[in-house]
Amino acid sequence: MSVVVVMGAQWGDEGKGKFVDLLASKADLVVRATGGSNAGHTVWANGQQYKLHQIPSGVLYKGTLCVIGNGVVLDPEKLMEEMDYLEAKGVDLSGLRISAGAHLVLPYHVRLDGAEEDRKGANKIGTTRRGIGPAYMDKYARTGIRVVDLMDRDEFLSKLTAQVEAKNELLTKIYGLPGFTVEEIAEPYLAYAERIRPYVANTVELLNDAIDAGKNILFEGAQGTLLDVDFGTYPYVTSSHPIAAGSIIGAGVGPTRVDRVVGIVKAYTSRVGEGPFPTELLDEAGSRIREAGHEYGTTTGRPRRVGWLDLVMVRYACRVSGITDLAVPHLDTLAKTGIERIKVCVGYRLPDGTVTREFPVGLKALAQVTPVYEEFPNWSFDPAKGTPRQYEDLPEGARRYVECIEEFTGVPVSILGVGSERSDAIYRTSFFS
Repeated sequence: MSVVVVMGAQWGDEGKGKFVDLLASKADLVVRATGGSNAGHTVWANGQQYKLHQIPSGVLYKGTLCVIGNGVVLDPEKLMEEMDYLEAKGVDLSGLRISAGAHLVLPYHVRLDGAEEDRKGANKIGTTRRGIGPAYMDKYARTGIRVVDLMDRDEFLSKLTAQVEAKNELLTKIYGLPGFTVEEIAEPYLAYAERIRPYVANTVELLNDAIDAGKNILFEGAQGTLLDVDFGTYPYVTSSHPIAAGSIIGAGVGPTRVDRVVGIVKAYTSRVGEGPFPTELLDEAGSRIREAGHEYGTTTGRPRRVGWLDLVMVRYACRVSGITDLAVPHLDTLAKTGIERIKVCVGYRLPDGTVTREFPVGLKALAQVTPVYEEFPNWSFDPAKGTPRQYEDLPEGARRYVECIEEFTGVPVSILGVGSERSDAIYRTSFFS
């Protein structure tokens, strides 16, 4: 039995979906316990692309239970779209389980999210405008509506009526926007309730019983460490906890039950949204990486900002989440760029000239650092030899790159991504018995 958490060690979009998909082949349960429909995982399997947002990537394996935990803010409308999308591709959804304790994203959350972003103008956070922040605000204000409420028509209508009244005050008097009627929200949401009812469960009991029974459990993180509301580049963060601890809190599983924490580190850095980005590339090299890596958001389609790999950031992520293993995708992407020299940030030069390996707390401090780089010759994969299948098959430059990551962070790189297909990976250890 093993309990493994997979989480992003950068600003999200690291390629978690691929590695969750790979590890899910030996997992009995795959759990998504943070975030909402603002997250997006892209998985290639059997020549098909799957874009997932709320449903765990393990859904592609028949017989695997896929759990949406308490910590997720669930958008039922988007969930319906995702279920329809997967069923049209022939995916079996019978293993889906949804926590009765998960909070709901409602239409007024989405409208408030967009209104607040518009109000901030140039100081906007850069949210996906999917209502995630306002839904979490209601959760922590103890006024949220949960899946368990949606399952009870009278309870749902009572709570919805109170919330529509309160949210209409904000929308009309503060933002000058139209409000909602209870009926226009209730009618579709009560229909959603009947569709998801067969999947709703007490997932805390389900997960802990599975661990007691010796099952293999895989926690699928959303977003990345630097988007964590406590430990990220605040305020340019999400509203939940993408770090490893967030997954287990959002699922109702104790920390003593976790065996491994896998941090996903893209071979370069990318981010969506605003805020300082020390290694950002605004030149041709950045454009080459963006195109070679198809760096456009799974959820929004927005072009991502890209830059060199920042090991100061990754080291910080390892400390915050207690990462035991690193997984590095996109080694093939760097090879495709044609860039002759690849840079890696191994320190931050402060305004006084000193160099540190510490990731700063404040945005002002982060905006003032200058990256200190080491350079490596780029590598290429020999087409005649096919995709590398063993670590020893990697070009020397790629191996030196991996060794630099290990030396700086003190954490072994246990999986490498060398292509888009689920088979294009190199394992240096095993995670599930």
